[in-house]
Amino acid sequence: MVKEWATVIHWHEGRALLRYGSSSGCGSCQARAACGSYLLNKIGPETVHQLELPVAQPLVEGQKVEVGIPENNLLLSAMLVYLTPLIGLFIVAGIASLWFSSEFAIFCSGLVGGALGFLFAKKVATWWSKDEGFEPIILQIGLPPHELKVQFQE
Repeated sequence: MVKEWATVIHWHEGRALLRYGSSSGCGSCQARAACGSYLLNKIGPETVHQLELPVAQPLVEGQKVEVGIPENNLLLSAMLVYLTPLIGLFIVAGIASLWFSSEFAIFCSGLVGGALGFLFAKKVATWWSKDEGFEPIILQIGLPPHELKVQFQE
């Protein structure tokens, strides 16, 4: 299960709007000076995402919730997005290489195959979106922000 903590932005009638940012583990290890991921994370913009999920329990703004998605569904989605256009490109370019001798025609056919693979992936993704196994679930709900009080004793 891939887990991420999110902050409640809004809750209304059993639907929660959540905000989560891409938190990277980069920055604390000894190899960060030579790490490409660390440098790209520093250069790139701060990415914040929003997600709407059904939650029966009333939530307040600022409350933290842990959201999870099964790893196998995440891997299937990644394979669909990345491999389907690539496979379409190779298959259509391979078939075109049997018919055409021009490299430009094979190149254009490969682009068409990649586009067809992308459209196929989009169609499968809309079909999978109806499956509850691909929807993130709430694993834990933290305390509301006003419930947690820290007292110091001197």
